[in-house]
Amino acid sequence: MLTTKNELKLNKLRKRLRRETGRAIEDYKMIEANDRVMVCLSGGKDSYTLLDILLNLRLNAPISFEIIAVNLDQKQPDYPTDILPNYLKQLDIPFYIVEKDTYQIVKQHIPEGKTMCSLCSRLRRGSLYGFAEKIGATKIALGHHRDDIIETLFLNMFHGGRMKAMPAKLLSDDKKNIVIRPLAYCREKDIERYAALKQFPIIPCNLCGSQENLQRQIIKDMLQTWDKKHPGRLENIFRSTQYITTSHLADHDLFDFKTLQTSNTESTRLNIVEVY
Repeated sequence: MLTTKNELKLNKLRKRLRRETGRAIEDYKMIEANDRVMVCLSGGKDSYTLLDILLNLRLNAPISFEIIAVNLDQKQPDYPTDILPNYLKQLDIPFYIVEKDTYQIVKQHIPEGKTMCSLCSRLRRGSLYGFAEKIGATKIALGHHRDDIIETLFLNMFHGGRMKAMPAKLLSDDKKNIVIRPLAYCREKDIERYAALKQFPIIPCNLCGSQENLQRQIIKDMLQTWDKKHPGRLENIFRSTQYITTSHLADHDLFDFKTLQTSNTESTRLNIVEVY
């Protein structure tokens, strides 16, 4: 039972998250009339918040759309299989628990001590894409937030040599699925506070959460330090991904540097010489 003080905090956070999520949905046209939105629920704070805010927004949305919750049970050791079904039954929405033993595949292919996240996420994504087609979902909603997007930007720059982040809306490579990230404008610290106040039944990830020295965590620590020392810096970094000037970068595939010419013609230059 929440105290009055915590109830006020919860309402304030809900309004902020609703506003930012609604703005992201509108900016990128993430959800349209009669969409079947498959919300991927991992049991973490982000996906719980995503589902909660989307259900809240749907109450007053000007369009009608369906929400279907889907959890991928990857057969991790000691995974509590009852928590999500019990939670979802209370919400009275359609949901599926998809069982796919990606855990053993990851353990077979990734040596001890190496980061498992990359292969795990690819296998998870493939399974979810296939299931979305099976149930006729028109959009796949993931719980990535603003901080995830910024972290990915720096990970790709520092370790991949590419200026690439997570798009708020993505067409899959096979052109069969559209992935949306409605929490793209939301801050992780707001989501953390919201999840704590809502008392979501969080399920920890025993596969990757226990790995030390993950590069993403190093980037996260760096960004959190910046956020404390330089308020507003993360907002500006995220905003920079929305306002890109290709002529001031160096990608010759995006901007034609080779054929750049001045507007001065040969005759114009000659006329200037004659005047002098």
